[in-house]
Amino acid sequence: MSRNRGATALKLTEAVPVFAALGDATRLRLLGRLSVDGPLSITRLSEGTGVTRQAITRHLYALGDAGLVRNARRGRERVWALDLKRLEKAKQCLDHIAAQWDAAADRLKAFVENAVLLP
Repeated sequence: MSRNRGATALKLTEAVPVFAALGDATRLRLLGRLSVDGPLSITRLSEGTGVTRQAITRHLYALGDAGLVRNARRGRERVWALDLKRLEKAKQCLDHIAAQWDAAADRLKAFVENAVLLP
């Protein structure tokens, strides 16, 4: 394995928990709320969702384990906020995969164009 592929594999390995956490609709909605409304308590995050506060708490801890959110105590409440560093790493991973697809499409296009030009 080349050195570059090893570095890419490490990034992909680090991204797996992030994408696993993002694979749940409730968690995606929680991240959306946090990105729009900023840091929120579990009580505020559970309002209007039809999901119990206990379930919201479990989802937030799953997001926290993946490094996507962090929490802090404010009085009697725990307030949750996005951790943008981890989301940026996930974006970089997707950008890398997109670049690979673009390169493969360019190679295919060049191959087809060269095949058409052959007698």
